[in-house]
Amino acid sequence: MGVEVPVSYSGQVPEGFDILELKPCKMMIFQGPPFKDEEFEGAIHDLWDVMKQYNPEIYGFKWADADGPRFQMEPQGYRGYIEGRPVREITA
Repeated sequence: MGVEVPVSYSGQVPEGFDILELKPCKMMIFQGPPFKDEEFEGAIHDLWDVMKQYNPEIYGFKWADADGPRFQMEPQGYRGYIEGRPVREITA
């Protein structure tokens, strides 16, 4: 988990957390269908299965997990589960 703070932040950092600066990167965003709130774990795993089989190269990108972190939005049944994964454009 993380939270964005100003570069000048000098407040307390909770135990187990770090402040780090992330470089900009491109993200590919995936969104699953709406689900019942109590079934959020299944919705997450269903989307992960889709992401495992997805080939970003058909759109000129490749996975670039070293470029930045994946992010997960809080599972909200009314909008479906949403997750982003870093990608990098394939250059010739």
